[in-house]
Amino acid sequence: MGLVGAEGVRDGGAALPHGFWAAVRVWLEKPQVANRRLCGAAIEAEGTVPLGEGGEASPPLAAVRVGGSGAGQEERAVSAGAAELGRLWSEVRGQLPAAQGHLPPCLTPWGGQGHRSELRAVLRTLLPRGRTVGPPAAPVKELAVQDAYNGTVTFLPLEKNSEGKYQIKKCNIYQIQLTHIKDEEWSVSIVVPFPEDWFSDGTAYPKLAWLGNELLSKLAKWSVEQKPSEFKSTLSLISVAKYSKVYQDLKEKYKEMVKVWPEVTDPEKFVYEDVAIATYLLILWEEERKEKGLTKKQSFVDLGCGNGLLVHILNNEGHSGKGIDVRRRKIWDMYGPETHLEESTIMPGDSHLFPDTNWLIGNHSDELTPWIPVIAARSSYSCCYFVLPCCFFDFRGKYSRRQSKKTQYREYLDFVAQVGFVCGFHVEEDCLRIPSTKRVCFIGKKRTYPPAECALIDKQITQYINNRQTCAVVLCDRRVGFNHKDHSEGVCKEAGSELPENESETVGRIWMPGFHPREKVEKIRNCASLPRNFVDDVVLSVANLLLNAAPQESSSDMHGGNMNTWNQGGEIVFPLYYLLLLLIEGIFSNEFTFLNGRVHIRDWRKEKPSRKTKPEVKRCLSAEAFKTRLCWFFIHHPDGCSLSSESCPYAHGTEELRQSQVIKKKKHIQ
Repeated sequence: MGLVGAEGVRDGGAALPHGFWAAVRVWLEKPQVANRRLCGAAIEAEGTVPLGEGGEASPPLAAVRVGGSGAGQEERAVSAGAAELGRLWSEVRGQLPAAQGHLPPCLTPWGGQGHRSELRAVLRTLLPRGRTVGPPAAPVKELAVQDAYNGTVTFLPLEKNSEGKYQIKKCNIYQIQLTHIKDEEWSVSIVVPFPEDWFSDGTAYPKLAWLGNELLSKLAKWSVEQKPSEFKSTLSLISVAKYSKVYQDLKEKYKEMVKVWPEVTDPEKFVYEDVAIATYLLILWEEERKEKGLTKKQSFVDLGCGNGLLVHILNNEGHSGKGIDVRRRKIWDMYGPETHLEESTIMPGDSHLFPDTNWLIGNHSDELTPWIPVIAARSSYSCCYFVLPCCFFDFRGKYSRRQSKKTQYREYLDFVAQVGFVCGFHVEEDCLRIPSTKRVCFIGKKRTYPPAECALIDKQITQYINNRQTCAVVLCDRRVGFNHKDHSEGVCKEAGSELPENESETVGRIWMPGFHPREKVEKIRNCASLPRNFVDDVVLSVANLLLNAAPQESSSDMHGGNMNTWNQGGEIVFPLYYLLLLLIEGIFSNEFTFLNGRVHIRDWRKEKPSRKTKPEVKRCLSAEAFKTRLCWFFIHHPDGCSLSSESCPYAHGTEELRQSQVIKKKKHIQ
């Protein structure tokens, strides 16, 4: 009666029952991977809760893990946390049927007849992703009770009564069960004792259909999925609860930047990504101040700061620092004098050290990425760094792959981490929550050597950089994986290493002669900036070649019985290079079709409509753009447009032209 859903799974690799508990752990610690309306969960306390036969009172609890998500989540015996969880467990068990710790009849009971069971209890707080409308709701707390003997985990929602004590919200109790059918056949199911009373708040507790479909299918998949992730969990080094609050505050504070963004880049992506990175750094630095007993906020330098928004946010939040980039952006003028940005070329060397700076930041810093740990190590013993790798660069030029057993991204991340190890940092890896495929960051805030060994580490860094470059030339490094303790191998001698004349004067200041920073003026690498009249001439020339080529079978308009023929022309075989030029940016996609290196005049009557229904936003954009441009075929093709005026989205003559409207993207808020 209370069964919400069940899904069979086949375990051919001996993943169960361990895989089931791993899946439950994901749902406990990272519910946001299934429920997108959650930001995460804070694990407040965890420990064993013995359940004696008959449900009598239990002895004192064993070691309990307390604390939020992140910050290492270390196992430690804390008597205060154990006592708090023990009191909560006593209160909760007393509210169950007969006050004996029994579950409602449709749920699998804890323990077994004549079996003394030891349960494990996890107290968690669910964190909503966005701000709620109206006054903030009370935090949603749950006590999850795992029974390994019966293969169940029971979720008991908690709410405070008028006396400030927790009581079970019985209408939203649910249980996840694992059942062994036979041989390799298992079943994962979700049971709710009171489905008719289920209360859905749309955030922490979706509808029962969601539990039985979305959550159940994910749990079943995770239970037998044995492929380990090559990346860390998101926000593993900081408190998810604190991140959620600070992020929402900053997002609200800087949301107006989206409306006034002057750059050609997507404002929502860049604004909210920098807000997320700033949130992470602010929490990370706050924890560092607590650890070190500091009161003054950390200073920073953002190397390759780009649009400078991250610098702007950090400056506004009380951290002194500046951003440096080779090219000034238009948005810099909007920040005001409190935001410190500098247009300058950064050359890794003695002239670009920052001995008075606490942190160096490399946020998508391209060719500077591997140099960030080096600059931090040589700036001062107390200088730390944060780097978010994106494009793959070595110390000089593009990064060349050396391994085939890893993805290119993972291999490059390992290289950046190795640089940090060589520079004497204890490197920590984390994964950010940003709208980007490159989300892994590295943090170096502790050293692996005493201050007296700075000269030795500096020599080690120089040797590693030289070895890296010379071995890249002769392909002598073919190892799979890396070990940061193996960086002291012999240095290869590079033949012909004399410096060019224009670089010999700076040999005492530049660490890598031949290093090429980004150019001050960004090169345009597509056809978007070509003069419009030039593009029009190219289109007409190609069209005339096709119309004068050997014609194909005549094409007739069969719509409505109209048999008028329309000249499709012939075809041209283009060399690949020129074909790619035509395809860039899709400039000619309306006039021509490209298939197997052959170019044809496009016949819009043959275009197949999309099988999928267009999203509402795209339908709106199509309607707004309708008849705002003249039809190229109507003007230039000898037979006019193959579509009727009613069917063609372009204007057949100036009398059909509509005034173009500025179309703004509307964000869909869930």
